[in-house]
Amino acid sequence: MRISILFFVFFVFADLNLRAYNAPQTFDRSRFYSVMASGKVDDINNEIDIVSSSETSYKEGYEGALLMRKAGLLKIPAEKLKYFKRGRTKLETALLNDKDNAEYHFLRLTIQEHAPKIVKYHDQLETDKEYIKKSFKNLPLVVQQAIINYSAGSKVLNPQDL
Repeated sequence: MRISILFFVFFVFADLNLRAYNAPQTFDRSRFYSVMASGKVDDINNEIDIVSSSETSYKEGYEGALLMRKAGLLKIPAEKLKYFKRGRTKLETALLNDKDNAEYHFLRLTIQEHAPKIVKYHDQLETDKEYIKKSFKNLPLVVQQAIINYSAGSKVLNPQDL
């Protein structure tokens, strides 16, 4: 009888732990920006899964930025180009649908500043910089902090601009 109870308790706790481990993560902006800064492909892949399964209205822009960030970390040129193009399409579509979204402008600026010249994705740097400067105070605090952190090492966007 005692052994039956022990097995029952063990399996109940094992099932609860397994469910907690497999529980889907929800989208979190601070984690998103941490992953974007980290430069680890596994973290980016995990964040892409989280964003794509989330209900956030900014999904397309976030996915696009993550895909382009991932492209910069890959080794095979054809793979780099494939992910960059997919990401660019998603981010630019998000910007077309919501051109007043300063966070999208920030994401595009971060990608453009580090994109290789061959992809010809640098033409909106000054436009995005000015939009970010103008809109900075209206952004959520977590996005403001991400911009401040980014501007410390940026050649385009300086902390004094904010």
